[in-house]
Amino acid sequence: MLTEPERKHHEPFMQRAIELAKRGIGSTHPNPRVGAVVVGKSGEVVGEGWHAYPGGLHAEAMAIEKAGENAQGATLYVTLEPCAAHGRTPACTDAIRSSGITDVIYASSDPNPKMAGGAKVLVAARINVIGGFMKDEADKLNLPFFHYMKTGRPYVTAKAAISLDGKLATHSQHSQWISGPESRLHAQAIRAQVDAIVVGAGTLHFDNPSLTVRDVEVKGSVPLRVVLCFETPHFSQESKLLSDDAPTRFYVRSFNEHTEKWREAGVQIEKLNSLDAILKHLAQDGYLHLLLEGGGCLHASFFDAHFTSEVVLYQAPILIGGRDAVSLWNGTGVETLDHALRLADIKYRKLGNDVMIRGNVIYPD
Repeated sequence: MLTEPERKHHEPFMQRAIELAKRGIGSTHPNPRVGAVVVGKSGEVVGEGWHAYPGGLHAEAMAIEKAGENAQGATLYVTLEPCAAHGRTPACTDAIRSSGITDVIYASSDPNPKMAGGAKVLVAARINVIGGFMKDEADKLNLPFFHYMKTGRPYVTAKAAISLDGKLATHSQHSQWISGPESRLHAQAIRAQVDAIVVGAGTLHFDNPSLTVRDVEVKGSVPLRVVLCFETPHFSQESKLLSDDAPTRFYVRSFNEHTEKWREAGVQIEKLNSLDAILKHLAQDGYLHLLLEGGGCLHASFFDAHFTSEVVLYQAPILIGGRDAVSLWNGTGVETLDHALRLADIKYRKLGNDVMIRGNVIYPD
């Protein structure tokens, strides 16, 4: 166990490693986001690194390369346990052992069984290792990666603009715009950080969405545009999804006369029969963080299956009303309040006249 003075000494360096890891948000999947700092014997930072994209240098290797000879007798701070196996790049434990580093402090344990075990390798090489330091903060960096390792499915963030009475649209499906410009810009920033944006056939039909990132920078690849349908939707040359701004993929349960027309226009079409199979297919292709922007029926299917991990709601100060207006969770919902879904780690933020509510979804046992 570290003493309080030791913790205070190490915290700034690990905090810096966490900040470096954030530079990989939006570009590292299917790999985790990792940052590393090498601190020399004099107590000064001599090398920094972060994982920027799959196949690129790992954070530890970059930091050690920058440190050079100053790595001798140094301490390495890294947000994730160093990998012990050769993947697209050599094992980080090899770089650490050959660098002359004498101490390694890491935050999160590696959940990937193919890469885990780095701490044991380093201890066997007579390197001092401390694990789990600032773990909770570092774990938040890789929620999608950890979720995929645990479930085989992507981490799903459900996003919606809602009225005070919980409506997504009027009874005539009109929804533009419930939220204000500040909320819409904030939502674009979330789009820029995810791997794919998901809607249903209803949203495609009524809104003709572009599902692109606007007014904010995208660090990595632009998000994949995904539409979930029971059958291939009616083909339209006016569809904004036919633009070259981002790739588009439809998941359907049955093909029809429109399938080849969409394919000829550049849309990928996959036939799968369950939501679980669709999500695992996306994860296997490296799409580990999905932004769900569908209507009430699509949100309901994800809630019912316990597939939504997080919600981001932009609540506007308006009342829509109407028994047939579209709600966030269409369908039957829960029978009693003890089965209600609840939010944890809730964050509130005022955006213009709206209030953003963001939290992790807790499902009943």
